[in-house]
Amino acid sequence: MSNLRPDDIFHIDRYKPERFINRELSWLAFNSRVLEEANNPKHPLFERLRFLAISDKNLDEFYMVRVAGLKGQIDACIDRPSPDGWSAHQQLAEINKTAKKLVEEQQATWQRLRRELAAESLWIVDAQQLKPKEHTWLREHFMAHIFPALSPLAVDPAHPFPQIPNDGFSLVLKLYQPKTEKVLWALVPIPQNISRFIRLKDTSNRFLPVEEAAPLFFDKLFPGFTVDCHGLFHLIRDSEMEIDEDVEDLVAMFKTAIRQRKQGNVIRLMVNRDIPEDLNNFVTSELEVAPEDVFPVDGLLNLSDFHQLILSERADLTFPRYNARFPERIRDFGGDCFEAIRTKDLVVHHPYETFDVVVQFLRQAARDPAVLTIKQTLYRTSDNSPIARALIEAAEAGKSVVAVVELKARFDEEVNIRLAADLERAGVQVVYGFIGLKTHSKISLVVRQENKGLRTYVHFGTGNYHPITAKIYTDLSYFTCNPALCRDAAKVFNYLTGYATPETLEKLVISPLNMQEKLLKLIHAEVEHAKAGRPAFIWAKMNSLVDPKVIDALYKASCAGVQVDLIVRGICCLRPGVPGLSENIRVKSIIGRFLEHSRIMCFGNGEKLPSPNAKVYISSADWMPRNFHSRVETLVPIENATVKAQVLDQIMVANLKDTHQSWSLDAHGQYTRLTPNPQYFSVHEYFMTNPSLSGRGRAKISTKKKSSGLRLAPKPVDSD
Repeated sequence: MSNLRPDDIFHIDRYKPERFINRELSWLAFNSRVLEEANNPKHPLFERLRFLAISDKNLDEFYMVRVAGLKGQIDACIDRPSPDGWSAHQQLAEINKTAKKLVEEQQATWQRLRRELAAESLWIVDAQQLKPKEHTWLREHFMAHIFPALSPLAVDPAHPFPQIPNDGFSLVLKLYQPKTEKVLWALVPIPQNISRFIRLKDTSNRFLPVEEAAPLFFDKLFPGFTVDCHGLFHLIRDSEMEIDEDVEDLVAMFKTAIRQRKQGNVIRLMVNRDIPEDLNNFVTSELEVAPEDVFPVDGLLNLSDFHQLILSERADLTFPRYNARFPERIRDFGGDCFEAIRTKDLVVHHPYETFDVVVQFLRQAARDPAVLTIKQTLYRTSDNSPIARALIEAAEAGKSVVAVVELKARFDEEVNIRLAADLERAGVQVVYGFIGLKTHSKISLVVRQENKGLRTYVHFGTGNYHPITAKIYTDLSYFTCNPALCRDAAKVFNYLTGYATPETLEKLVISPLNMQEKLLKLIHAEVEHAKAGRPAFIWAKMNSLVDPKVIDALYKASCAGVQVDLIVRGICCLRPGVPGLSENIRVKSIIGRFLEHSRIMCFGNGEKLPSPNAKVYISSADWMPRNFHSRVETLVPIENATVKAQVLDQIMVANLKDTHQSWSLDAHGQYTRLTPNPQYFSVHEYFMTNPSLSGRGRAKISTKKKSSGLRLAPKPVDSD
């Protein structure tokens, strides 16, 4: 993970590239932590299988995007090193080395899980393990349900090597025809829309991978030929998109780019380890794959399909069902979101509190005759989205509805194109934002006619308007009718729809205008408190920490005596605990049942955290250059006392106290799982069993009493 020797950590110059951890290797370390959850005996068996599938899918997408980008740099002769001083060639070499070890660990994990599945009377078998009755049943099933979907493809001068799509999975064969003594190369692509695992008979608990079944019926696929040998391969293609800023039709350009993505260069080729050499050479030659990009695998390919083995009838092997709470604050007002928000600002903590409250907010707006206008950003959402249905209902009711749909949401481009078309047909004014910037902010704005004139209500989110992921992602939804925040939100929409750059914003901070500058000022203010002898503290929670300027500012803060506690789920390029550089910085990562996704920033403001006088923000942005310069993002101040107490005293303290699913980062870039001690604490279990301030209702609850009962002990995070 690190190119530094142990002694080097004590001699890092704060101006040298070695002060940063390589971004790509940090991501691979994150995916290793995901894989470790597949080996965590505290998780139910099916959930461990799910973590294994996620780690494999993550790695595929990493190659599609990050590795493809590095290869693009090399092809374009761009020699610019990464902030940690590594060239693209050096990074690719280390990535492949680390990724191959990760693949070996995935296969070892699969063998362990396979044995545990067998202990639960669930068997994944190969063709040699079929019983005679199963073989008879399989022939009938294969011919009826699989054979019609397969397309045997010969490869010769009249039949060129076919286009295998991105994420394609295929059998490759060498055939021999005795009559003509002809040798034939051929492929049998496995369609992505057929089940990977065949359940042998409807009530059986025995499963056969489809690539094990197909060879049993090669005589049906290639009659008159005998099979000399066969193998398997799974490929990943370059999935990055180039955006032409001068394009006249953005939607048409994206449709073309999506088609081109399916035909991008092969970035990674997985083959079964015992594939015959001539078949391997045939495939790599036809696909033009470099030797270093070929990954021989001793086991099953494409482990991301394992989610298909999670059976609904074996609920005992999954996490116990969790039903999210509906905020009592809304129930206090008979389900009237607007009245509840008028009484006091409200924050909803997903997934512990249901995302349905966000849907209800928009549905109420759609059906309320007093509502005049709805404005909405959409980065990612679900198929048949209830958010989209509410916007369509509002437009059909004659309200002015504006939707800023981001087409550049990676891997959701096609979904968003369809979504935009559905909205436009209903009369919604659809805007695609900026060509050169992703609209990543999460804002809903509702304008309502009330007795004293127009009143605006706003929802700011740290996560997407996606009701499915909201069940497993931890995020915050903040509802307010604070006039200043509402005026700022309106200016952001004007910026998105009409290029009207706000001259001033009263409270809101946005990228790409001034978010990085604001964060640097907040960090510097803590430095000044430390120099003046006052308490100086920074707590921050995010998905990724990459931006060099912010990291250097945190190093400076540490050197000045500011205590910095960071919760960074994924990539972290900062080295904590380096003498003379970052000895006052601690970094932890939380990986568990729920995916930590909320972004929260807290600054002591001259007092020890947690404090009622702290400066607290929630955000749609991670601390990465792309979030500061290439996206439209929001940084929202939390000033209402009740909401601040929930975010700071409850959510942040609980995350810092967690020992159950936490990993500690050291100066070398290595992560160590915290060992639970008598002070065992699980942040996920805590919030599943303890209602938040919002969940408890009583809008006028006193903020003097700490409702969570949590206290952050004055110990290092890794020994709490």
